[in-house]
Amino acid sequence: MTDLTNLTVAQIRDGHRAGDFSAVEVAEAFNANVAGAKALNAFIVETPEHALAAAKQADADRAAGSLKPLSGVPIGMKDLFCTNGVQTTAASHMLGGFVPRYESTVSQKLWDAGAGMLGKLNLDQFAMGSSNETSYFGNVISPWKRKDGGNAALAPGGSSGGSSSAIAARLCPAATGTDTGGSIRQPAAFTGITGIKPTYGRCSRWGIVAFASSLDQAGPMARDVRDCAIMLENMAGFDPKDATSLDMPVPNWEAALSSDLKGKTVGIPKEYRLEGIDPDIDAMWDAGIAMLKDAGAAVVEISLPHTKYALPAYYIIAPAEASSNLARYDGVRYGLRDLPDGAGLQDMYAATRADGFGPEVKRRIMIGTYVLSAGFYDAYYTQAQKVRTLIARDFDAAFAVCDVILAPTAPSAAFGLGEKMADPLAMYLNDVFAVPASLAGLPAMSVPAALNREGLPLGLQIIGKAFDEQGVLNAGLAIEERAGFTARAEKWW
Repeated sequence: MTDLTNLTVAQIRDGHRAGDFSAVEVAEAFNANVAGAKALNAFIVETPEHALAAAKQADADRAAGSLKPLSGVPIGMKDLFCTNGVQTTAASHMLGGFVPRYESTVSQKLWDAGAGMLGKLNLDQFAMGSSNETSYFGNVISPWKRKDGGNAALAPGGSSGGSSSAIAARLCPAATGTDTGGSIRQPAAFTGITGIKPTYGRCSRWGIVAFASSLDQAGPMARDVRDCAIMLENMAGFDPKDATSLDMPVPNWEAALSSDLKGKTVGIPKEYRLEGIDPDIDAMWDAGIAMLKDAGAAVVEISLPHTKYALPAYYIIAPAEASSNLARYDGVRYGLRDLPDGAGLQDMYAATRADGFGPEVKRRIMIGTYVLSAGFYDAYYTQAQKVRTLIARDFDAAFAVCDVILAPTAPSAAFGLGEKMADPLAMYLNDVFAVPASLAGLPAMSVPAALNREGLPLGLQIIGKAFDEQGVLNAGLAIEERAGFTARAEKWW
């Protein structure tokens, strides 16, 4: 029998339905991989019993002829999603030991669809980071290595680095992620997997620990485009508990997948041709353009003139919202409480927040508090929101002449752990290609397209019109079929 952990979500689903193997066999195989990959530090909490219970139910449902869409499929859950009875920490000391008595809407939808949970995946603390080095529970390590004879540990991207590392290492066939400014797409590109951020509001934010509420969006990460479509169908949908949730039907994205792009036009933003960009990135981008032409698409150059302001606008808006959202962690109601002897209320607040938040979270809270302060609100936050509107208008103008936009996902391949942590600005630049789509609330997807000269994965990004996940998935499928990316990390862990 083929190693079950090499199968995709679609292959597991279909093989289980056909009786080729049992769901329990699948769960046991992935549980074994998870237990044997401690070196990657991808999981904060392992839940083999949850995966096995769901698998036993899937086998019973098959016998009864009542299979569900994800029966037999075990997945990883980013530890930003609240899970009933299972610790949820957002990779922080602040929420250490917090066990919710409720389930996030997205995770509940996946359990209702028959999926099982292999564990809670590590991430950057409160989803703030681009390398998964800010977690209270330690760095996640990418399963990939450079082909330079060295042994440098590489970043799996962030914040969804646990998800990307686990999928690339075959610890789970798919996982949930969240994307605020690229945190699904950039990790996917770094580890040679696929991930999609849907239109803002497609997936409920209820029960997800908040970072920046006007930007946060859940989405799936998996090994290929079809798996992302399957996962997204079972994650999306209207939720009355979330005021920003879209009251729209969920399309059957998997059934409508097509790599035939005849009649479609792909836009190439000239502003994304950055000076000094890695030539491997440029070469992959040009190859991607040729792939989409081969799929039948026309290609036009477009302009997104306010792109250069996207990153500074994002790093005003996101920290401002983080400052507001994280004010609730005060040591009074839940989570960590640090109460020094003889301390008063203000002392408890200060001690709890000083101990509970890591350096990057503190940095963003301080930036956000500053730009929201009375003397600077109009000068910074209001102006950033105006820039955000201009960026959205740029996309509207571009989509008047094209159907999707093609760009690199990240400006480089994975970098070594520790290489950029000392320079926050260099770290923030990792999001330069991902942030504009987040500010505009548009669907965007990363698909692995090539290896660089060091043998590391590179990803192409497809950005679509609001609500047009199908167009994004179809363009992603066209690239996937033509790139033929089958490389995987050689096991060292």
